[in-house]
Amino acid sequence: MPTATAAQPDTNAHTLQCFEVWGGNHAVDNGVAMPGLDAWVYSEPYEHATGGGDVHYVSSCATGRITRILLMDVAGHGEGAATLAVRLRDLMRRYVNYSKQTDFVNALNREFFRRSEGYRFATGIAATFWGPTNTLSLSIAGHPLPLHYRAKAKQWSLLSPGDSGSDARNLPLGVDEDAAYDEFSVKLGVGDIVLMYSDALIETDNGEGQLLGEGGLLDVAKTLDPTDPSALITRLREVINPEIDRQTDQDDVTLLALRCNGNAPKGSPLLGMLGGWRVVRESARSLFKGERMPLPEFTVPTIFGAFSKKLSKRGG
Repeated sequence: MPTATAAQPDTNAHTLQCFEVWGGNHAVDNGVAMPGLDAWVYSEPYEHATGGGDVHYVSSCATGRITRILLMDVAGHGEGAATLAVRLRDLMRRYVNYSKQTDFVNALNREFFRRSEGYRFATGIAATFWGPTNTLSLSIAGHPLPLHYRAKAKQWSLLSPGDSGSDARNLPLGVDEDAAYDEFSVKLGVGDIVLMYSDALIETDNGEGQLLGEGGLLDVAKTLDPTDPSALITRLREVINPEIDRQTDQDDVTLLALRCNGNAPKGSPLLGMLGGWRVVRESARSLFKGERMPLPEFTVPTIFGAFSKKLSKRGG
């Protein structure tokens, strides 16, 4: 594998701010700079519409230690599916300061079930990155497994819970209002890449009249240079072409690459005071707007860890 210096998001990349929820269901091909993570997103809606059923969001908490990523593939196409999915954006903001992955995903499932009135469902991946320990927690709701590139070993693999005993897939969101979603965690090394994608990518033809599948996508990734995630996404699309172009006329297509950069805040007195001020400010804004306040999760790592590097590490 090449040993070139790792690429950074270009100057046009979006820099995520504290309390921001960035993303949507529109076409995009851009980088995102976040505390502890760099991200690259490519998304093309079904039939090249202005919005589709694939929805991607990223958010950052009051201190920059909690980064959350959501990729959803809503059943159906067109503006109806898109409108339903985009309405869930406020849930990302409501849980922006929660480090516990399952609290967010279980709430997401209940909200999706209620707002869809039981007639739509979505597959998806929710991921929470705890910056102080570079730990990524994932809940997979009936969605294809992500790919994981370990920079130190220079190896690609499917990212799954392995022998942890949890159910890697879970049910799709919106099927059962009372479903409880599992999670599993992986500690990322600096330079590690996690690639998430919608199922259109693995439902392309592998050239032998069969679906590419997760294993086929993994085989393709192993042949590509991982040092530049933006170029990696482009090359994946080029290698799978022309099938992926035809697939866009049948389904939404999304790829989202995350790379650990090791630059997340670790906790300090100044960070704690700044985070506290941000929570008060944003909660006041929510109160005036009639929105639910983005209060922090009341745990030692979330509250007191903002002031202490040692306590902050307990969250991972």
